[in-house]
Amino acid sequence: MDSFATMSSTTPPDIPADIPAALPPDWNEANRSLWNERVPLHAAGSFYDLDGFRAGADPLRDFELAEVGDVTGRSLLHLQCHMGQDTLSWARRGAARVVGLDFSEPAVETARGLAADLGLGPDRAAFVAADVYDAADAVPDPAYDIVYTGGGALCWLPDLRRWAETAASLVAPGGFLYLAEFHPVTDVLDDETGSRVVRDYFDRDAQVWDVPGTYGSDRTDTVHNRSVEWQHPVGEVVTALAAAGLRIEFLHEHDVSLFRRFENFEKQGDHYRFPAGRPRIPLMYSLRARKD
Repeated sequence: MDSFATMSSTTPPDIPADIPAALPPDWNEANRSLWNERVPLHAAGSFYDLDGFRAGADPLRDFELAEVGDVTGRSLLHLQCHMGQDTLSWARRGAARVVGLDFSEPAVETARGLAADLGLGPDRAAFVAADVYDAADAVPDPAYDIVYTGGGALCWLPDLRRWAETAASLVAPGGFLYLAEFHPVTDVLDDETGSRVVRDYFDRDAQVWDVPGTYGSDRTDTVHNRSVEWQHPVGEVVTALAAAGLRIEFLHEHDVSLFRRFENFEKQGDHYRFPAGRPRIPLMYSLRARKD
């Protein structure tokens, strides 16, 4: 599970009717402070296992590898890349040039250090600290064969239309955007068994949390614990990308997750699933959208 944050510090203009105009004024800085504090915890913890990554471990999921396909000789931009492990994994798999963007300076510095450890110079793997809404002005190249993102990224963005327009502008003609994301249906279910609907799937209001600790470490003595997040139905994501001029090639749903989302999940290999015999629901989804 890679990046989770890259956002703009200003309220986007012309917010669509289904996006609340009254954003918490500190939403971006609160999220940035939260992630800046958690980067060193993630870098030192077993969840991301940076030592294992340096030794050759590959965090990319099987369905991502199959759906993205061969990246040999291609350029790839990873939006909201966190510490850059997924980004660098594509370089290891033959991408000619990868660029990772994240709004957390400590995350970008960690990613640059990992690239150096792997012997990848900035001509092969570059990392940029910037908000995702500002990506078109921040990344070194005007367009990329593949724009890649996912794994808990979209929930940090209030305006999906603006995100889609930015991402689409960075896809080279004939290239594509690839997104792998947690399925929003999991956010409406109870946290214990995932059997009861307890939240509104179409809720557009900002969800403000104040929770210490992080999924990537056992430490709970964190100081910056306030986060602001948004829920985006799958239809909103697809519509935003189509409106930005991309052609949706597929939308796939998956019955696996990357972490123990519900208390009754069982670990199977590198994934988590509901216990055997339990009716399945989509836990993640992926899509590919091409610029013709």
